[in-house]
Amino acid sequence: MNLDLPMLSPPGFAIVAESAGDAITLVFRGNADMASIEPLDEYLRTVHEKALGHAIKSVRVDFKALEFMNSSCFKAFVEWLGNVQDLPAKARYMVAFESNRDMHWQRRSLNALRCFAMDVVTVD
Repeated sequence: MNLDLPMLSPPGFAIVAESAGDAITLVFRGNADMASIEPLDEYLRTVHEKALGHAIKSVRVDFKALEFMNSSCFKAFVEWLGNVQDLPAKARYMVAFESNRDMHWQRRSLNALRCFAMDVVTVD
């Protein structure tokens, strides 16, 4: 299934999306800084709309090559995950984050997201 999710690539940051069956994979690379906030927020809204429109069951978010993400970008994730949690249980999809164990900031930040949205988030 092709969901027509474009690649997002503001300077120094990129998200590449892939879809297969009832799953979406988002691969993050680079540094999500101030220049990334608006594009990321819009991108996550688009992912959510596509997930709902195509009965997606899971979204895998691969942070293994993500060097940095500022707190304003994480706010976009909080909003996205809040929207997923607000859905009726049957309409929700799971969000699985894959982290780079060598980047301690990821562990702390992703654990906070998991605690915020325990019903829909897992962290590997």
